[in-house]
Amino acid sequence: MIADHRAISAFLDAKAAESGSARNTVLAYGRDLRDLSDWLAARRLALADLTRERVEDYLTHCDAQGLSRATRARRLSSIRQFTRFALEEGWRDDDPAIRISGPGRAKRLPKTLDRDEIDALLAAAPRIGRHPADQARNLCLIELLYATGMRVSELVSLPAAACRGDPNVLLIRGKGDKERMVPLTPPARRALSAWLAIRDNAPKDSPLGRLVAGKGARWLFPAPGVAGHMPRQTFGRLLNDMAVAAGVSPARVTPHVIRHAFATHLLQGGADLRSIQTLLGHADLGTTEIYTHVLDERMRDLVLTHHPLAQAPAVSRKAGREAGE
Repeated sequence: MIADHRAISAFLDAKAAESGSARNTVLAYGRDLRDLSDWLAARRLALADLTRERVEDYLTHCDAQGLSRATRARRLSSIRQFTRFALEEGWRDDDPAIRISGPGRAKRLPKTLDRDEIDALLAAAPRIGRHPADQARNLCLIELLYATGMRVSELVSLPAAACRGDPNVLLIRGKGDKERMVPLTPPARRALSAWLAIRDNAPKDSPLGRLVAGKGARWLFPAPGVAGHMPRQTFGRLLNDMAVAAGVSPARVTPHVIRHAFATHLLQGGADLRSIQTLLGHADLGTTEIYTHVLDERMRDLVLTHHPLAQAPAVSRKAGREAGE
């Protein structure tokens, strides 16, 4: 393998150019790999000398330094990305990190909502707003959010041009300017079509008409302000109002919780993790795997709640076992 600093630079250049990774992500890769390189150098080794055992020793070293599980998991992810790149480039004949499970992240399950709660939010959305235009916009916002699992920043900055022609899919530009295609559900398409009709035909002397004619012309959800589109904070407040109207605790409802619900409900419906990773725009499958823990937790609760023996008193179960002996 080429010298460590050249190998790391080549890897970072490839991540920035080919994968479209966000700048902060690329910088994190660089910090992690330089730390690994320094650890190896102290042992008169180089990245070319990596083996599974040495990667595991390095992770043990990170643990001894008191690094959090999340940091150690991120460092392993950086190493995996690098060793896979080295294999693809022909610098190595193997991938020493591919089968290392690592420390994992702390199992903090993402907060989510069940389908009835999402239905209640969708039903409440058209009632939020002073005017029919506001109500149609608000329904479009939450329908798109739940149908696509977009990040809130991606939602509020959707260009109007990307949404015309009753599209079956949306092209979403995410972190690091990476683009992904996400299908739209029929209700989301109807809400989008209705909002576009109101947006495009707003009277020129109305507040919406002036926004569309000015700096908000480019955006699906125009708003006054420097950006020209709805701020994330404004949508957060609207979502709070929807939660109150739907009878769901506002403390449990955020744009990111809706994104979690999108992923969790897909997984419950039988979607595979790779597909969900693509739809969410995750760079690493490990980020998506947290949703399997949500599903496992719900399955466990389902058994404990509904299994006929789960609620049986311990004495009765013991007596039953003794009777069968």
